[in-house]
Amino acid sequence: MPMPMPMPILITIQKLQYDDISIYWQDRYFRYGYVLFTANLAMEKACQFSRFDLANPLSTCSLHPILLEDKNWLTCEHYVQAKTLKKTQHADIAAAMPTGEKAYEYGKVWYRAKINDYPSTAPILMKRALYTKVQMYEEVREALLATEDRLIVETSQYDYFWGIGRDQRGLNHIGKAWMDIRDKLRS
Repeated sequence: MPMPMPMPILITIQKLQYDDISIYWQDRYFRYGYVLFTANLAMEKACQFSRFDLANPLSTCSLHPILLEDKNWLTCEHYVQAKTLKKTQHADIAAAMPTGEKAYEYGKVWYRAKINDYPSTAPILMKRALYTKVQMYEEVREALLATEDRLIVETSQYDYFWGIGRDQRGLNHIGKAWMDIRDKLRS
């Protein structure tokens, strides 16, 4: 019995336009359930920082004390954590922490209740603190303007609210705040 001839496979080439790159792939990959990962050049060229990097002036925990609402705050992180905690006693303890990272650790635990409108209010408070920091310190302003037009991202792998998270799908509220402040400084 003769061997059957294999069916010819028609392969079509698809093109994906993504920001400033083009990626080509074979159409059959999608039929068989393969996942296509693409490069995101905007993210690769981004100014990336950690909010806990004390040496980076864009960090919310860098040692740049701010004067806001007639009170001195050791870092921007102290201000935001104290203002977003519901109980006054917890807010006072967060404000008294020795470092911004300790204030963050204290404020993030689930059993310390946050204000009711946290998702909408916290980014406003953070932007206010960062803008005050830029106004008070020339080195912070220079570091921010040195980012030019690049995307600014906070690279936390576990924080999907303030940073980009492990899969880069986070809200990146700190990065967005910095980019808004940069735009305001330029205008």
